[in-house]
Amino acid sequence: MNVIPPRSGTAFRLDAGQTLRVTDPGGTQVADLLAYSADDVGEVISNGRTFDYEETIALTTGHVLYSNRSNPMLEITHDTVGRHDFLLTPCSKATFRHFYPDKPVHRGCFGNLAEALAPFGIGEDAIPTAFNVFMNVPVAQDGSLQVLPPPSRAGDHIDLLARMDCIIGLTACSAYASNGGDFGPIGYEIDPA
Repeated sequence: MNVIPPRSGTAFRLDAGQTLRVTDPGGTQVADLLAYSADDVGEVISNGRTFDYEETIALTTGHVLYSNRSNPMLEITHDTVGRHDFLLTPCSKATFRHFYPDKPVHRGCFGNLAEALAPFGIGEDAIPTAFNVFMNVPVAQDGSLQVLPPPSRAGDHIDLLARMDCIIGLTACSAYASNGGDFGPIGYEIDPA
């Protein structure tokens, strides 16, 4: 298993038909995930298209994550947690200034994704809302949001089957509230046995 150190990120190719497993090795850790078409990085994962076609914001086993061009990108084939967020944007320096003014500013998942995706020709302005694996963002009846600690425990994972050739961006999230105030690594492997 490959390991993303706390508060960092990576990017890699995932070919159609391959399965990506994202694992929380220690529990209570979020991973921001982005997907771009390997053939044209202007085609990118879209929360709006996904919510529209799947008719839910509670995405788990059996659901598909769609692109901004309405094409299937990733299919969730196995999910031991069943709680993920696709509403909130990757944390950034601005996030830290806004929500954590008494803590050191960190470049966050946005900065980590920007650095990891740059070699693939993907710039900052092409970074959309991420699929926030294991993130716990309940929506109240009045529409208000909360960010609570992730329910993931050590070893929990999600499997995503690539429905097209993709470039994947993946982080071990850097925001305090998203991870219950602590930071851990994220594991990933392609086609786990």
